[in-house]
Amino acid sequence: MSRRLRIRHTTHVSYAQAAVSSHNEVRMTPLTLPGQTTLDARVTVHPATATWSYWDYWGTQVTGFDLMEPHEDLTITAVSLVETAPPGPLRKAASWAEVTEQADCSRLLEYAVPTSRTAVPAELVDLARSAAGGLDPHETAMAVSSLVADRVSYVPGATGVNTRAVEAWEKGAGVCQDIAHLTAGLLRGLGLPTRYVSGYLHPEREAELHRAVAGQSHAWIEYWAGDWTGYDPTNRTRADESHVVVGRGRDYDDVTPHKGIYRGVAGGPPEVTVEFTRVA
Repeated sequence: MSRRLRIRHTTHVSYAQAAVSSHNEVRMTPLTLPGQTTLDARVTVHPATATWSYWDYWGTQVTGFDLMEPHEDLTITAVSLVETAPPGPLRKAASWAEVTEQADCSRLLEYAVPTSRTAVPAELVDLARSAAGGLDPHETAMAVSSLVADRVSYVPGATGVNTRAVEAWEKGAGVCQDIAHLTAGLLRGLGLPTRYVSGYLHPEREAELHRAVAGQSHAWIEYWAGDWTGYDPTNRTRADESHVVVGRGRDYDDVTPHKGIYRGVAGGPPEVTVEFTRVA
C-alpha cells in the first residue's frame, strides 16, 4: 500500500573553537522516481546563508552553501514530503550473457568494478561464486545478500564511516553501510553491476498516522538484471514503500549526506537525528 512520509533530517556540528569559514555540500533531498514522488523538500541552514542546488554526475540533488563569517556551530535541517508505492512484480532476469554484454558497453561498467570501499579479496569472491553456482542474476543477488547477512551482524556503532567492506567481513559486525558495500563488492566480483543506495528507511512498517518516529539514514543496493532492482541486504527484503531513495553511486563517497571543509580547530563528530512521520 502506498504511503506518504514526512522526513526531518537534522545535522548539528559543533566546533572546538569558532570556525573561520566553511564550505559544504548536502545530499538529503529524495529523488522523484517510478514508485517515489517528492512532493516537497527544503534544506535550511543555521547560521542563515544563501544556498544553491545542482544535480551531480550520479543524478543526486546537491545543496551547496558557504559560511564566510566565524561560526561556533552549524545546523542543517532537511525536511521532505515523499509519496512511495510498493515495488511491482519482479521481472524475469536477463541472462548472464546479456548482463555481461551490457556491462561491457555502457555506463553499467561504472557499477561493475570495485572501489576502495567495496574491494574484496579473491577468496571471498570464490565463496560467493560457490553460494551462487548455477543461479540466475536475481537468485545470485539473493544468495550473496544472504551470505553477507549471515556473516555480518548488524551492530550499530560496530564500525566507522571509513570502514572498508572486507574489514566488516573479518569483524563479523557492521552497519547498513558496511553490509551494502560488502554485498556490492561481491556481486560486482561475480559480474553483476551493483550500485550503492543512500536514503531512509521508516523503522515501523505499520506506523500510525501523524506519530513521529525516530529513525536514521539507511543504505542498501540496486543490482542490474535487465533493469535495476532494489534490495536491502541488512533487512533481507526488497526495497519497498518504506524505503526512500536520496542518491545512488558506486559507494558511500558518491552519496555522502553531508561533507565539506572548514578553517578552524577540529571538533567532535556531528550529531545526526532523523524523524519520520507517516501522514497518509
